Amino acid sequence: MNKPYQIILTLLMSAAIFSCSPKNISTKYYFDNEQVLDQMEESFKNTYAEHPFSVAFTSRDFATVSVTIKTDTLNYIYDFNVGETRIADTLAAYGVPIAPVIELIKNMQSIKCAWISNYDYYTREKKNSLIFMSVKPVALKAPFKYARYYILTYFPQPQYFDSEGRLLERRKLRRLRKINGEIFKRINDKVCYSVSVNFR
Repeated sequence: MNKPYQIILTLLMSAAIFSCSPKNISTKYYFDNEQVLDQMEESFKNTYAEHPFSVAFTSRDFATVSVTIKTDTLNYIYDFNVGETRIADTLAAYGVPIAPVIELIKNMQSIKCAWISNYDYYTREKKNSLIFMSVKPVALKAPFKYARYYILTYFPQPQYFDSEGRLLERRKLRRLRKINGEIFKRINDKVCYSVSVNFR
């Protein structure tokens, strides 16, 4: 192979690898589905405030969904086929708003979002909350398949980042903030991503 062809091949391979980087895959997924993701985040935040819960898809084809309903004493986990009337009956039994949860499940299924939940954390002894979402690799349409999950976090307020876009504890404290042991990077001021072997 002569040198010009080697150069072209090297450039093409570099472009392919760059396009499949975690940042590019996560950012593309977010912006491709931004409207639905933002709607899901807002709906989940408001519904969670009425009654804590989380939703996770437990089958590869997104046909089976698990709903965790949190009470003062226990967490109750229920598995359903998507579309079952038992979902609404169960939500009603615990006083969880039905319509927004059913819509949330449909939206998650439409963009192959595997899990959504709330996470509490503390800064300067003040309790804060963020919203976790995880995306299965099948939803990302990448040429190479990763045996990992892409995690998106929604913060309620703008965050601080270093020059590499990594999430910081505070602006003046240049220490990286880890959540569940993971380092998160910036998509925008309030949304970050990470790659994990676990989806929750």
